[in-house]
Amino acid sequence: MSNWFQTARRHPCGVLLAVQIVSIVVYPFLGDQSLGRALFGLIGLLVLGLAVAAVRLTPALTWISIVLGVPLVVLTVLEGVYPHHETIALWSAVVHAAFYLYTGFALIRYMFADAVITVDELFATGATFTVLAWAWAYLYAATQLIWPDSFTAAVDPADQRTWMDLLFLSVTTLTSTGLSDIVPVRPHARSVVMIEQIVGMLYLALVVARITGLTLRPPSGSD
Repeated sequence: MSNWFQTARRHPCGVLLAVQIVSIVVYPFLGDQSLGRALFGLIGLLVLGLAVAAVRLTPALTWISIVLGVPLVVLTVLEGVYPHHETIALWSAVVHAAFYLYTGFALIRYMFADAVITVDELFATGATFTVLAWAWAYLYAATQLIWPDSFTAAVDPADQRTWMDLLFLSVTTLTSTGLSDIVPVRPHARSVVMIEQIVGMLYLALVVARITGLTLRPPSGSD
């Protein structure tokens, strides 16, 4: 157990990335029942805790993560208690999006902090990607609460999109996969999707190129 904690302390971004990926795998098994939502809420809180821990290791200001994180925990609990309360769901989505966007910004600063790439900074490239995907999924959730019927899909096109639908849309958009089985149909929704496409392109161009360049750079003093 102590070895696990030491590994987590050395590689917080690696743990964050692992939990994000595991949550993607686990969520479909939880379903839409209250118990499933509660379990997913616990997974979400764990992810948030890991995100705060990762942010604390960056040059970014820690108090911003606390200011966003405290109401985030409260809203997550309230959303679990009142799952159909649209006002709570909207504020929860907005604060979640803000927290994940800030965490993504802080992780990028963490990767750009020095000229030596550590193992955890390599994990951070993946963790930052998943954090950004989560952020836009929450932005999509807020968008369809403010502008209903913002998204349609090949299956049950008239229904509101589930969290898994929106996360799937976010990941496919950020990766430029564009499977098009979930589609933004209202102008505001399309604007949010286009911004994520731009962010995904810039992330690959700037962050991944920098990490790759520093990883392949010869050691200092070598011929």
